[in-house]
Amino acid sequence: MSDPVVRALTEHDTALFTSLPDPGLVGRAAMGHTYVPVHEGGEYRPEWTWVALRDGKVVARAAWWGAPDDTVPKALDWFDFAEGEEEAAVQLLRASPLRAEYSLLVPPGWRGIPEVRAAAQARISAAVAAGMTPLVERYRYEWTSACGLPERPGRLEFRPEPDDAVIRDVVRRTHTGTLDEHDRRNIAELGPEAALDEFMDVLEWLPSPREWWKLAYTPQGELVGIQVPARNPGGPCVGYIGVVPEWRGRGYAYDLLVECTHDLVAQGASRIAAATDQGNFPMAAGFARAGYPVTQERIDLVP
Repeated sequence: MSDPVVRALTEHDTALFTSLPDPGLVGRAAMGHTYVPVHEGGEYRPEWTWVALRDGKVVARAAWWGAPDDTVPKALDWFDFAEGEEEAAVQLLRASPLRAEYSLLVPPGWRGIPEVRAAAQARISAAVAAGMTPLVERYRYEWTSACGLPERPGRLEFRPEPDDAVIRDVVRRTHTGTLDEHDRRNIAELGPEAALDEFMDVLEWLPSPREWWKLAYTPQGELVGIQVPARNPGGPCVGYIGVVPEWRGRGYAYDLLVECTHDLVAQGASRIAAATDQGNFPMAAGFARAGYPVTQERIDLVP
């Protein structure tokens, strides 16, 4: 058996990417997504799309994604390989100079479906062998107008806050004792202020108005938290829900989520994407109570 040739694609041979048979058990193909390069109106750059070829045949593939203005990829979206080609897949990830978080999409309850579990575990094992580390498993939600708009509890008052320094201080407070593994990792590795910088960069990267962000207060004027209705490149989403430590344990994350949902619907949303760590039980309970169904699960691995 010849050694695989690992390389990036060009605008002239992007059809190679879809030449690899994909049963659609896990990953973006399982969720109905297709690979379309930018020069054909899609969102994937050929230079960020890599394949491993054995005797001219694609045996492994990977495609990284970034927004049009991004100079480095934000995520590894696609990572697949033919049966028995795990080592070629590992070589591909090691050979590529691109590094970004890998989010493997799987259907809800994926561990109970043997063929799906096997496909997911094969990709996880190959990514780990290439140097990646599993970080967290998450629920992904999609609210639609058919789910019904949850009634506002009426316990809080919501106000826009134009002062970026005030917003930054509120987010800093919500990071204390956070249950979000990405934030916990960044705080541990970068320190609280650098982690906060990175978090704010993500919120500011979202292509939706800063004016949508709101702080939540009790009727007595005490700050409870922040909710960020947003749009990502795919459409309306729950950008951030955060409760300050002194007001946790009272179910206020639900109030913030409901207000966020109402705000997005007022902006014309009929579908709203959201996600939370599976270990963030209060937030997961809030999504369930607000009528957000789990449509996918996600396994996040970091370089």
